Amino acid sequence: MVFLTFDDGPQPEITEWVLNLLKERQIKATFFCVGENVLKHEELFQRIIDDGHALGNHTMRHERGTRTSLKDYLKSVNQAGELIPSELFRPPYGRMTLRQAWSLRKTYRIIMWSWLSYDYDHSVSIESVLSNAEKDIQGGDIFVFHDNIKSFERLRKILPQFLDIAKSKGLNFALIQ
Repeated sequence: MVFLTFDDGPQPEITEWVLNLLKERQIKATFFCVGENVLKHEELFQRIIDDGHALGNHTMRHERGTRTSLKDYLKSVNQAGELIPSELFRPPYGRMTLRQAWSLRKTYRIIMWSWLSYDYDHSVSIESVLSNAEKDIQGGDIFVFHDNIKSFERLRKILPQFLDIAKSKGLNFALIQ
């Protein structure tokens, strides 16, 4: 089993494209959503739920934990938590302070990743990302992709091929719960 995750949505067109691809391939994923995006795109957020995917909290405004006070960070997570029914949390940028982590683990399961898609990073070639997937991905991995505007052009090229690679390795997708 492996776990496919998406950060930063929901975003019109982008999350819709992801959901359509996942439905076509009969794959379930976990979406770590930003609270502000949930408020702006409630119908799309509901589609994630209706399509049977899992949810996670990704803060209210995608704050960088290492640059945000404990009080403000916890407030952001709690605000998003009022909108996103989940005990899963992933910090934006994959970083937060130790105090933030200790405080959040009382209420949330903090979920990081073992394989980063670099879909947002134009300095990493798509060929390199896919080559690394061929070599490195294995059972138990948590993959992170991004359903945001910055990543969309590269995501459309990487994700279908990545899913083909995972399938060729006999990997099965499961939800983080």
